[in-house]
Amino acid sequence: MKSFLWREHALARMTERGIERQAVIDAIKQGEVIRDYSDDKPYPSRLRLYWIDGQPLHVVSASASDDVEIIITAYYPDPALWEPDFKRKLP
Repeated sequence: MKSFLWREHALARMTERGIERQAVIDAIKQGEVIRDYSDDKPYPSRLRLYWIDGQPLHVVSASASDDVEIIITAYYPDPALWEPDFKRKLP
């Protein structure tokens, strides 16, 4: 069973944006990895896309180990900045 380490920044932004912890956990467990930041330090991170009632949610997290996932941030992507599938930023 994976445990989650919530960065203070992530919790503050989630509160501002009305994003619940369970939505972030669901995104990590069931979301699609759309970007892999394997060179990030101190741990590789990834951006996931998860849909909640037709609304896209992006979650950035890093695996500190097989058992610990660090939540970096979560946000609702701006349609003006992303392609319609919310998988790639517009040029």
